[in-house]
Amino acid sequence: MQLITMKSALVAMAAAGAVNAHTTFTNFYVDGTNQGAGTCVRMSNNIQQATYPVSSVTSDDMACGVNGEVGVARVCPANAGSTLTFEFHEWPDMSQPGAIDSSHKGPCAVYMKHVDSAIANNTAGGDGWFKIWDADYNTATGTWCTEDLISNNGHLSVNIPSDIQGGYYLVRPELLALQQADKTPADPQFYVGCAQVFLSSTGSAIPGNTVSIPGYVEMSNPAMTFNIYNEPMALPYPMFGPPAYTSSSSKRDLEGRTEQQTEGLKPAGCVLENVNWCGIEIDSYSTEAGCWNASTDCWSQCTDCFNSAGPTGSKNCPIWEDKCTTIQNNCNAGNFNGPPNAGEDLTPPVSSASVPPPAAETLSSSDSTVSAAPAAASSTAQSATPEAYAATTTLAAAGATPTTTGGSIDTSTAVRLMITAAPGVNLSSGHACLGVRSYEDGISMGAGTDVMFLNKSRVVIADKGGAGWPTGGQKCLFWNPGGLRHE
Repeated sequence: MQLITMKSALVAMAAAGAVNAHTTFTNFYVDGTNQGAGTCVRMSNNIQQATYPVSSVTSDDMACGVNGEVGVARVCPANAGSTLTFEFHEWPDMSQPGAIDSSHKGPCAVYMKHVDSAIANNTAGGDGWFKIWDADYNTATGTWCTEDLISNNGHLSVNIPSDIQGGYYLVRPELLALQQADKTPADPQFYVGCAQVFLSSTGSAIPGNTVSIPGYVEMSNPAMTFNIYNEPMALPYPMFGPPAYTSSSSKRDLEGRTEQQTEGLKPAGCVLENVNWCGIEIDSYSTEAGCWNASTDCWSQCTDCFNSAGPTGSKNCPIWEDKCTTIQNNCNAGNFNGPPNAGEDLTPPVSSASVPPPAAETLSSSDSTVSAAPAAASSTAQSATPEAYAATTTLAAAGATPTTTGGSIDTSTAVRLMITAAPGVNLSSGHACLGVRSYEDGISMGAGTDVMFLNKSRVVIADKGGAGWPTGGQKCLFWNPGGLRHE
């Protein structure tokens, strides 16, 4: 009866915590696979306030949120170049839909920090954070990053840089809501959390331009008081923090080495998972004393399951509770052989939602090179199904110099046609997509920028007289353009 009371109290607390909800990072995906609600994620231990924003830009909670200096038991593996997806919810236990209120408009970013141990406490705050992605206001779509997050059902996807050294990392998604930034005093609302990751990589790069969190932004920064209600807004948005790291960014290299994950693994004998808790199979028994010892062990683990559940909930704990009840009933009935379901994995399959592709290179208000891929076309777009990308089209093989009939590539019927050049391709000595201008729209971009064009009647890739594709693999994403030609 005591356990049932405890469970009811936890459910009530979780429900109360959803009142006046904002948002929080709850689910972590690696290459499209959901790792489980709260698994590998550092979250607030205050269920009632789990979705609240960080109290101040000077707070230690800016690093990984409330309770973010406390490591969790699990560490999720990923590979160099893996796609990471962060899922945000207004209701941490997902009892109701919603990612973040539509009034909460603002930019997003993702940071990483290399640490000696991902599960150790007191490793989040301080120096060592480098940015791998950011997005603010997308002038092409007229949406803030948080609005794109809502359109993508609370999902934000980015790629891990492919050249960074392997090892343990904290990965930090960041949302900033500016609906109170124009007030006196200004109240920019940060929503952050951290995933614990082990990166398998033969890379040796150590990104430069690292910053300390807290400390990387102050209230005096104009980004903290940006008025989203001005008409027109004072764009470009003054994005804060260091530039996002890319393989060509400032870095230093160590001798490449391969590490093996040794911490945060699923424990041996684990037959049920809930958040970062694991139920370890009960030792086998065949005597009355062994049966009652097993019952005690089972109920002790059950209590730990409910107590450790946190904001995302204890939905798998009743499965363990049923196991304990069966053992106890068998002991009372004189059935002293067990445990029941010995060795059976009791964890229900984790459903993986449809997540967006990694954020595309795009034109944003601050000429940022990355932004959240929009989930829908603007009102001027042709009729299309924007949720699905067309299959990737290879423009040319490595080492080739592509030519096209009449100098144009007809993409008038394309729906998010992805055109990719393989390593070694030289497009008339020009950087395809790395120096692009649209004659109709008057937009010009400097060399070195991948871009996304939406609803342009014609896009011209200009010859910049460069050395072709330096590394290959860059992409240009065209959404319903009327035509594309290379000069």
